Amino acid sequence: MKLNVLLILSMLLSSIGIAQVSEYPHPVVGEIVDEISVENIERIVERLVAFHTRHTLSDTTHPDIGIGAARRWINREFDDYSRAAGGRLKVEYHRFIADPQPRIPEPTEIVNVVATLPGKLTGENERVYVISGHYDSRVSDIMDAESFSPGANDDATGTAVVMELARVMSNYEFDATIVFMAVAGEEQGLVGARQWATDAYRQGMNIRGMITNDIVGNIFGGNNIVDNTRMRVFSEGVSPYATDEELRRIVATGGENDSPSRQLARYVHEVSPQYITNFDVAMIYRRDRYLRGGDHIPFNELGYPAIRFTEMNENYNWQHQDVRIEEGIQYGDLPEFVDYEYTTNVARVNAAVLASLALAPPPPVNAGIDISRLEHHTTLRWEYDGTENPEGFYICIRETTASQWQRKIFISTDDAAVDNDTYRYTVKGVSKDNYIFGIQAVGENGLHSVTVFPDPVR
Repeated sequence: MKLNVLLILSMLLSSIGIAQVSEYPHPVVGEIVDEISVENIERIVERLVAFHTRHTLSDTTHPDIGIGAARRWINREFDDYSRAAGGRLKVEYHRFIADPQPRIPEPTEIVNVVATLPGKLTGENERVYVISGHYDSRVSDIMDAESFSPGANDDATGTAVVMELARVMSNYEFDATIVFMAVAGEEQGLVGARQWATDAYRQGMNIRGMITNDIVGNIFGGNNIVDNTRMRVFSEGVSPYATDEELRRIVATGGENDSPSRQLARYVHEVSPQYITNFDVAMIYRRDRYLRGGDHIPFNELGYPAIRFTEMNENYNWQHQDVRIEEGIQYGDLPEFVDYEYTTNVARVNAAVLASLALAPPPPVNAGIDISRLEHHTTLRWEYDGTENPEGFYICIRETTASQWQRKIFISTDDAAVDNDTYRYTVKGVSKDNYIFGIQAVGENGLHSVTVFPDPVR
């Protein structure tokens, strides 16, 4: 009875819908957002659930059951998307042998399924953005590789978001390269994402941002809150891997809240409402949920900006649980607990952010605040290494206690003083002692980069 009531309430909430804005700031980004399909996302989740279990240690040879069958199906789907887009996706398996560790008792092959959409800019100018969801699943016993483990929300929903974005975005051309990843081994210790990130780091891949989608489909919280209008974005502040010199600079400048990952999260918060209304992004200033982790963390550990998308209120009865009924309560990560319209709106946020990043100019480099003298003005300087000159730059300003940028000043390339390829601009009457500053590059298409936090320079 409880389940039927939840389903009815879910349908009523979904019928309310989330509206896209009437006029998009960038038409191509708007087209991509509009093409995200709730029917496709539901189809993908239902198909992944049908593999019975997707446990990392489950069967790899059975045609219909286990993680092997799941990854082959995901690979075929990516191939289909690529063919429909004229072969523009590079689809491949990323394979490696994981050594024995607490949740992997013997050497085991881990396979990530990766679809790469190459950007127009290559070589030294190539920028890469990564989006992931994990396709493995689990039940109560983390080592149980045989029981029914549907993993509908954790994390078929995140995988479906990634796959749907690959389907839609492969039909468009971007300046930057986008990597769509369905990773394995998340439940066994972030194994698949860690190896891929490590390999990318060793190859010198210029990853400018990474988003993982994990548990993004439920609106019925275990706290009895029903909310289909908000999602969370988690972002790391001060990296535990920062050097002593970096930590001293962060403390001296008050930059504890301005890491690259946090700037990426602010970008999400700024861009999302421009394309989707009545769907808020809640900024959580923490690397992940309290003492828990996701596939963005290996990227954080290597210095890449990386964030996590997650539903607003989790229900732990439906996560990491054997499928069963106890005292009239249904446990288990079942597809009937997924709100597909909500999941689709999370996908739309992903689409708006990724497309904007991939079409926007790269951010400024070597940004700094002049500290050569004491004054009540603030002089900023920066360089720009894009292949083409931007339309201009935004000087972003906020109070030290504010979480978001409160003011932006647009500076055209003609208005900013240039000295030996270094741009310079003075904000009159605004003291660096009292405010936090940032700089964004703005393209001719109106899209802007992620904000760069300036370091002190003389």
